[in-house]
Amino acid sequence: MIKRYTLPDMGALWSEENRFRTWLEVELEAARAMARNKIIPLKAYNTIKKKARFDIDRINAIEKEVNHDVIAFLTSVSEFVGEDARYLHYGMTSSDMLDTSLSLLMKRASAIIDKKIAAALRLIKSLAMRHKTTPCMGRTHGVLAEPTTVGLKFAVWYTELARARERFAAATDAVSVGKLSGAVGNFANLDPKIEAAVCRKLGLKPAAVSTQVVQRDRHAHYVTALALLGSSVEKFATEVRNLQRSEIGEMAEGFTKGQKGSSAMPHKKNPITAERITGIARLLRGYAVSAMENIPLWHERDIAHSSVERVIIPDATTVTDYGLEKFNELLKGLVVNEKRMLENIFFRGGVVFSQRLLLKLTGPAGSRDKAYRLVQRNAMAAYEGKGMFRDLVKADREIRRYLSESDIDRCFDLKYYMKNVNKIFKRVFGR
Repeated sequence: MIKRYTLPDMGALWSEENRFRTWLEVELEAARAMARNKIIPLKAYNTIKKKARFDIDRINAIEKEVNHDVIAFLTSVSEFVGEDARYLHYGMTSSDMLDTSLSLLMKRASAIIDKKIAAALRLIKSLAMRHKTTPCMGRTHGVLAEPTTVGLKFAVWYTELARARERFAAATDAVSVGKLSGAVGNFANLDPKIEAAVCRKLGLKPAAVSTQVVQRDRHAHYVTALALLGSSVEKFATEVRNLQRSEIGEMAEGFTKGQKGSSAMPHKKNPITAERITGIARLLRGYAVSAMENIPLWHERDIAHSSVERVIIPDATTVTDYGLEKFNELLKGLVVNEKRMLENIFFRGGVVFSQRLLLKLTGPAGSRDKAYRLVQRNAMAAYEGKGMFRDLVKADREIRRYLSESDIDRCFDLKYYMKNVNKIFKRVFGR
């Protein structure tokens, strides 16, 4: 991933140096387990542990000649270890080390990402509590529907992000497996207890069964969970983008001192962070498709998946990390315009209270259809600029046959739309 979207911790995790360091970590744990089980001499393991190093420039130089990155890496390490390097990688195939180390890196990337999901959940919960009863306009089809509260919007975000976190945790668990089962997965050259010992030490689980590789449905699950996470965060960002529209003006990203929104128009305040989050989600969904394409490998393994996942797994975790960082910044600086929200609720004299009026009128009018026609004609008149909805309803002689002025006024009470908010919050947050 390009530097613009790479944060320090995730960038360090996927660096070339850390990739080789993780390879060496797996190789040393394998040698340790083999020495304990007397497959290789303990003395050789002690030498390997003491002297094992690598030189990146040397690895790259060797790879140019042998055209095999693992052989190049092992050759470089062997040059540091000396004669006892013959016991390094003993009985293993390249994917034993590659897939186990990849799982390790993915698990560690998950820890970085999960911290930011947890931070986002805390920020959303705080916003929800602060605005639990702040009235705002609810919209369906992009059109005014009925009043709701800002807190309920955030409660929806909170529960959806919590589900995304659970899915990602499950995907991380599924991919946190190692394998040291050999060239076709049948443990011809190593006993399964070596694999179990190495995985236990690394904090992984042994794959129940493998071919030459860990099966790529696990990796597709992981990347797809990131894509779903990104899509949910995009959904939240899209809500901010829509509510920041000049004609709506109910929410906005923070705008820092000295920030400029447009090179041409000095008045502009654009939702650039939310838009960036949208772009990141598009990338993640593309990575998910590529990850699924990696599942059907030939027989016990081919390397069609290799070039794909060298790009998509570091990039998917890196842009997710960056996107969550930006989302948390957006949440911290989010502007909620309560005054504008009230103005929009009472647009055209409060046409959005029409259902409440309909329900109040249905019994006295004798039928729902009749009540609907009476309310609708006044709502349409308000939309056409013929007056304010409440005033038109009060002036409607046919409606006044059934409802008093105070009956009508009670239909425009915002408290009606908040009466069950506490029950919903108790269900979501426990209070």
